[in-house]
Amino acid sequence: MTSTSVQSPSQASRRTAPLSAGSTLRRRRRSPRAVLLTVAGFIVAFVFASPYLVMLLDALRPSGEVLATPPRLLPKVWTLDAFVDVVSDPVFRGWLSTSLIVSVTSTVLVMLVAIPAAYFTARFRFRGRGLFLMLIIVTQMFAPTSLVVGIYREFYDWGLVNTYTSLILTDAAFNIAFALWILQGFFAAIPAEVEEAAVLDGAGRMRTLLQVMLPLTLPGVVTAITFTFIATWNEYVVALTLMQDESKKPLTVGISSYVTAYQQNWSDLFAASLIAIVPVVILFALIEKHLVGGLTAGAVK
Repeated sequence: MTSTSVQSPSQASRRTAPLSAGSTLRRRRRSPRAVLLTVAGFIVAFVFASPYLVMLLDALRPSGEVLATPPRLLPKVWTLDAFVDVVSDPVFRGWLSTSLIVSVTSTVLVMLVAIPAAYFTARFRFRGRGLFLMLIIVTQMFAPTSLVVGIYREFYDWGLVNTYTSLILTDAAFNIAFALWILQGFFAAIPAEVEEAAVLDGAGRMRTLLQVMLPLTLPGVVTAITFTFIATWNEYVVALTLMQDESKKPLTVGISSYVTAYQQNWSDLFAASLIAIVPVVILFALIEKHLVGGLTAGAVK
């Protein structure tokens, strides 16, 4: 007959004490590093956010106080007049409408072209495929600044200068290659067996693309949409050249008229600049999860 030994609570605590002490020591060893990384993260975030903070403070003070000497970080007089003036200005609302129309339409056009093109290049092997993909990268080397004269001349011959169509076509043309290259990598990463299973279930090529492939490449699609929208929203050189009507200018071009050689409305300029970044911030807030997934895809296997 075997006897079972029963340990007292004091013995059990002494046996587990070294383990708990060791885990506590490891946590203490990690804590300085974690604190250092946290502090470094806050410092980096503050450095990147500081220009927007200065813009906000300058927008909340009278325009004549912006360049006052000696300079002050905080306003002497706090006022929302600059934001009220900008929002109530019909010309500013026209600039905002132009930016939204051009950016949204260009992004949709880019997606309509890039998604099927990326799917085709990822799934089919055709003669000249490598050269085609290389040309896509080469097109990214040409800046709009170097082509703006030819772009203006071409649209002038077509009678499209000072129209939304010219900006939409130009912005879409400059962003299709980037979106296609991103999406091509996502489509290529999906196993062919997934597509074959959809075909066996009776799905055609278009249905397979829309109902099977696109949901699997959603992070890549979101990434392409985000970068395309930001690029078209921030475009300046082509818009400055093609849009001459004051009411049809986008925000990037129009807000510069607040500060000229004849008038300096600094508070209105900063208020308009802050309002101009709101759509981009909203876009990031809505699709941040998918965007992070798209940027980190393929980082871990």
